Amino acid sequence: MLLLGSMCAGDVRCYAAMVKAGEVVIDATERHLPLRHSHHRYVIDAPNGPVKLTVPLVGSTNAMPVMMRDVLVSEHGNWRHLHWGALFSSYGKSPFFDFIADDLHRIIIEGHQQNLLDLNMELHQLVVDFMDLPVNTRVVGDEDEIAALLANGVNDLRGKIGGKRADTLPIADVPYYQMWSNRRGAFTPRLSILDLLMNEGREGIIPLLKMVK
Repeated sequence: MLLLGSMCAGDVRCYAAMVKAGEVVIDATERHLPLRHSHHRYVIDAPNGPVKLTVPLVGSTNAMPVMMRDVLVSEHGNWRHLHWGALFSSYGKSPFFDFIADDLHRIIIEGHQQNLLDLNMELHQLVVDFMDLPVNTRVVGDEDEIAALLANGVNDLRGKIGGKRADTLPIADVPYYQMWSNRRGAFTPRLSILDLLMNEGREGIIPLLKMVK
C-alpha cells in the first residue's frame, strides 16, 4: 500500500509507483502545504518544450493552513480555457487525444469543482480508467486513520515524489513515444501522466511497469 498526497495529473513516476503498489491511499488531511509535489500544477510537452500549467487557488499558496480537502479552486484568469487550449495545442494530433477529449473537456471546461481535491481525483480516475491501470485508490480524510496507516508501516511517499526537486527513488525514467520529443530528437522525462496517456493510451502501462522493475 502506498500513501500519497493529492496531485493534479501527477507525473509518470507517481503513476509507476502507484501501479507497483496496486493499493493507494490519498491523504486528504495534509495541511500547511508547501505545494511541494504538484498539488495544483502539472507539466505537459509542447512543440517548444515542457509547459507548466497551474490551477489557481483561493487564498495564499504558501504553506496553506487548511487541510487538502478544504483547498478551494479559484476561477481567476480563465484558467480552464487556458489549460484546455494548451492541451489541445500540445496533444490535439496525438494518437489518443480524440479518444479522451470528451471526458477531459467535461472535467476541465465543464467542471464546476470547488475543491482542488475533487478536481485532482476526477483527473486521476479518468487516467486510471482510460489506461486500465491496476490501481485501487482510496481517499482518507480522517487524521486518526492516516496515523494508524503510518503506525503500521505504510509506504509514505508524501512530498517525496513528483516535486520540484528530483527524487532518489528506485524508479527509472523509461523512454516512450512522444510526438514532440521525437521531433526534437530527445525524450523528455517526468511529464504529467497525461503525456503518456495521449501518446500511448493503454499501452502506456508497459513503460510504467518497466520503470519499477
